Amino acid sequence: MGSFKGHVLPGSLFLIIGIWHVWAALLRYVSDPLSFRVRAWNPITRLGEKLIHLELYVVAGGAFVDMCIELLYSPHLKILVGPDRILNPAHMNDFEHGGMLLMFFVYGVVAILSEKTRLLPLPEGSLCLLGAAAFSSEYLLFYFHSTTHKGLEGYYHLLLVILIGFCVATCVAGSLFPTSLAVDLSNGVFITLQGLWFYQTAFTLYGSMMPSGCKLEVNSVVCKDKESQLRGEFLANLQFFTWVFLVLVFVVASYGIVERKFGCEDLRRVHREEIEAVYGNEREDRVDI
Repeated sequence: MGSFKGHVLPGSLFLIIGIWHVWAALLRYVSDPLSFRVRAWNPITRLGEKLIHLELYVVAGGAFVDMCIELLYSPHLKILVGPDRILNPAHMNDFEHGGMLLMFFVYGVVAILSEKTRLLPLPEGSLCLLGAAAFSSEYLLFYFHSTTHKGLEGYYHLLLVILIGFCVATCVAGSLFPTSLAVDLSNGVFITLQGLWFYQTAFTLYGSMMPSGCKLEVNSVVCKDKESQLRGEFLANLQFFTWVFLVLVFVVASYGIVERKFGCEDLRRVHREEIEAVYGNEREDRVDI
């Protein structure tokens, strides 16, 4: 994925799935908070029964297309080369990316089989763990990529690895705490941030937002001096926290919208009970003092 398109394509998939996951989690919670459950994927019920599994089709289809690009298009079908028929050493990164994408493809296919057939019935917690396994493969790939990427390029990938780690953690937590809105919502937030950071990496390292004093040479980013690299890392921090802030604004705004349009009386009652529990305990503590 050492190119602009190689970052934008997976970034688009993560961004779409992440935004939908945030919106769907909030919608399910405000509609019926008492029966809320964490979901590894979210059905689309307003577009007809044929598109109810659209999220899974996007995951499986997007991963398959990207995998074909990495394994077939990038090496121009020259997978095995030389008299010994070894893997093309010039495209080892592409093969690594293909292996990672295979995990997301498997996740999508298994989830579809689990939901639409009786061949592989799995509980929601198992699908969450399968999603964690897919993110774990991505984490390992980019972690070891980050050990080879140096300087500014390595710093951008380090921030990406942190986001992927949180995706793994929230997927695992989804199987352990199946009624937690915070877990389900956090998973959607970190998937969204991962998609946005793919975009940011593409525009910074392979687009028009390269920091002053740094440039792309062959397949690596080179800064003319230490000061230029540090300035680029500070800029990366600013970009990272800007995206975090904007995503949090999106989450709060989305909650306000879905609560106003789809909020039920149970949601308001639960909210009142939580407030009474918190302030009631504070009053008791003051009386005891």
